[in-house]
Amino acid sequence: MIIKRKLINNKYSIDNLKMDTKELLKKVRKIEIKTRRLSDHIFGGEYHSTFKGRGMTFSEVRQYQYGDDVRNIDWNVTARYSEPYIKVFEEERELTMMLMVDISGSEFFGTQEQFKNEVITEIAATLAFSATQNNDKIGLILFSDQIELYIPPKKGRSHVLRIIRELIEFEPKSKKTNIAEALKFLSSVMKKKAIVFVLSDFIADDFQHTMKIAAKKHDVTGIRVYDKREENIPNLGMVQMEDEETGEFMLVNTASNKVRLNYGKFYHDRVNYYKDSFSKSGAGAIDCRVDESYVKKLLGYFKARA
Repeated sequence: MIIKRKLINNKYSIDNLKMDTKELLKKVRKIEIKTRRLSDHIFGGEYHSTFKGRGMTFSEVRQYQYGDDVRNIDWNVTARYSEPYIKVFEEERELTMMLMVDISGSEFFGTQEQFKNEVITEIAATLAFSATQNNDKIGLILFSDQIELYIPPKKGRSHVLRIIRELIEFEPKSKKTNIAEALKFLSSVMKKKAIVFVLSDFIADDFQHTMKIAAKKHDVTGIRVYDKREENIPNLGMVQMEDEETGEFMLVNTASNKVRLNYGKFYHDRVNYYKDSFSKSGAGAIDCRVDESYVKKLLGYFKARA
């Protein structure tokens, strides 16, 4: 049986994520400073130009001028004043962003300087502050194989800080993953079109159908965050490993070519399923490795879409 795994002697531990209130506030502030700077100086304009408003909304009525579109003439006002007036429209910029974040057991893995979930928190915060600049609402769905937490969309810095706090300290009831269940919940609570970012390692399957349904209604982007050590098992001999989502321990003979090949196939099949599911649904997809710059990945994606 091939599993998502963590070396028992990994220098990181989930226990390290537990912190008192003072440490938590310090962590929130640190993330705010870093990600708000990015959103202010880099992503604000890119976000604005990438994600358009829902359409044109009525702004005012003014006198007709040569060259104006006659289809916009307001006939009621024109009749009242005996001279032509037209309706002026402007782009409706206010949007709603939903951050869907996988907090299952596999996100607490890291062989470099950060866990995957720490990188996910930074990306989510950067996106949230970018949306705040545009006066958009931001909501949050934390999921495992169930909906762990739902924060309805609201505006403002204090709301974003609450989202960051939950991303840092929330402890899920389950360690398993069910992306399809999360997408079903999204469809049930979001009746209007939203900008949706799904942040996960996407080591899962059976979500292609629900993805197609969600992507028909919403502007969906998947952000796959992964560690390079997950791609292949190195030859380390007999190693005790833990399934991150079941807590099961087992001895794995990593010296076996068959074991390494089977794991590699399992992992790359899941990655291909993720890419195929988003592509066929017309949704966007970004890959972010924990030891690489997510800033470059996001900017490249925004510019390609603008």
